[in-house]
Amino acid sequence: MARIDLDLAHSYHKVVRSDADYALLPLKITFEDGGAYALLGPSGCGKTTMLNIISGLVAASHGSVRFDGVDCTQATPQQRNIAQVFQFPVIYDTMTVGENLAFPLRNRRVPADQIRERVGRIAEMLELSAVLDQRAANLAADAKQKISLGRGLVRPDVSAVLFDEPLTVIDPHLKWELRRKLKQIHHELGLTLIYVTHDQVEAMTFADQVLVMARGRVVQQGTPAELFERPRHTFVGHFIGSPGMNLLPVRRQGETALWFEDHLIADQGLPDLPSGALTLGIRPEYLRVSPQAVAGSVPAVVRRVQHLGTSQLLTLRAGPKELKAHIAPDAPAPAPDAQVHPVLLGSHTCFYQNEELIA
Repeated sequence: MARIDLDLAHSYHKVVRSDADYALLPLKITFEDGGAYALLGPSGCGKTTMLNIISGLVAASHGSVRFDGVDCTQATPQQRNIAQVFQFPVIYDTMTVGENLAFPLRNRRVPADQIRERVGRIAEMLELSAVLDQRAANLAADAKQKISLGRGLVRPDVSAVLFDEPLTVIDPHLKWELRRKLKQIHHELGLTLIYVTHDQVEAMTFADQVLVMARGRVVQQGTPAELFERPRHTFVGHFIGSPGMNLLPVRRQGETALWFEDHLIADQGLPDLPSGALTLGIRPEYLRVSPQAVAGSVPAVVRRVQHLGTSQLLTLRAGPKELKAHIAPDAPAPAPDAQVHPVLLGSHTCFYQNEELIA
């Protein structure tokens, strides 16, 4: 395993005229030895480019890549000792499952008894032991992707294992089990794992550290709890969560008053905030809905009530803005068009200026 340090930028254009020409804006990131990381973001944000630069499939146009302090910027994937698992299974159909898993070790002339031990261990972890002697061509897509995952994990001396959206072809009811298996394997083997996905559930359940990416830059790195509780950027607040954080334009006037539209939210007990335009953020899970006006609330109208099983999701209209609120599944829900008062201020309320967290 290895510590990986990135200090780079990347553009697919020969001439860079603006930030828009960068696939990855200048960044400095460290992936610690033995860590489990997820690169999370929408399509086109640069996460796969970063993964391919780490593996050596793409050469960074600016800067360096270091493995355990050694400059590997020009090194090949083989020289970096990287294992990479792709979106679609890469296996040898003419080989058995066991032969597929053993292939990376046989290429490195690992002794046969060590190959048997390692293949047996990985097959047991991925629940492939019963099909080790079957031809890979006859297996379903999820089993083939398990083989691909196993081939990436079977080498004990690998610097890092990189996953590029490996569960895309897996049926939804099997994804949870495979994510659990990967988490278990990480804890048992201590490998450095870097996982690319656009699915926040995959990222939050797999990784110890999640890097949220947007427009070619990492806008926040943190634990799943940190990203949910204190998003440092409005994009993270919006992107993480289902639905994402409620974001409302407010203004601080004078030393105490906080306004939303023409409604005074509070005139005391606020954190130290600058005057002028701000953005207030509060997650639907923490948005309390009161039937009457209370401190820190604004008037709103109920537009929709959705029963989700584990909760009820209220859609509210406050002035020109739409708000979402989760309430308990057995709580009495207000009727559509009812007047309510969502409480915007509380211990989980965040304030942003220029999209960055300030309080």
